[in-house]
Amino acid sequence: MFAEERHQKIAELVAARGRVSVPELADLFTITAETVRRDLATLENFRVLRRVHGGAVALDKLSMSEPSLAERQSQRQDEKQRIAAAALALVPSTRTGSVLLDSGTTTAALAELLVRWSPASAGDVLLAITNSLPMASMLSANANLDLEILGGRVRGLTSAVVGATATDRLGALRPDIAFIGANGVHAAFGLSTPDPVEAAVKTAMVRAARRVVVLVDGTKLGAETLVSFATLEQVDTLITTEEPDMELTRALAHAGVELVIA
Repeated sequence: MFAEERHQKIAELVAARGRVSVPELADLFTITAETVRRDLATLENFRVLRRVHGGAVALDKLSMSEPSLAERQSQRQDEKQRIAAAALALVPSTRTGSVLLDSGTTTAALAELLVRWSPASAGDVLLAITNSLPMASMLSANANLDLEILGGRVRGLTSAVVGATATDRLGALRPDIAFIGANGVHAAFGLSTPDPVEAAVKTAMVRAARRVVVLVDGTKLGAETLVSFATLEQVDTLITTEEPDMELTRALAHAGVELVIA
């Protein structure tokens, strides 16, 4: 096989899998590890992938890679709806309850369902707290909900409220349940997100809530992004759409995390 053909096949593998290793490529193409590394260096120069320890990753798997809110809204919509339906079943059914909704498109799918929320009995109250401007606007349409939006600076890429004002307010709250989004859920690195200021707000949310429920689609499982904002031990429930790999499954079990496949 010519080098150009091999490069094309490596590029296709990285695009399909997100990550490839030097040993597997050496076995696949019956070449030396040194040749694989030269191939990966060539492809990196053409901005096809990024080399990492032991192999390479797709550019969209980099630690600081983060698509905009608009880009993410059109992705994996069916999975997000299934996750949201499973999460809705966990919303407190007591006479008074409170939920904290993290910014993100999967948590926004839950917010869409809460727009139609109504009390089981007259006088029941549900307080929804969020740091997402789009979700706050959405939830304000439901007169049955009490709504609080965290104050602070708005991050343009995600329309999330961030900063010290938001984290200070969270330190004074104790919501019944927090629904948290993440860009990565990893056995050792825990929950992560690319942006440090959003990570600080997520950490404050996790610390504030009586119960923490993480909502992520299957692409986030096993991933690591730049900033870890919580350990698996701080999570009560993980709702996702795929079975995690064995390493993450064991780590979740060891941390006592309830796993829900939607």
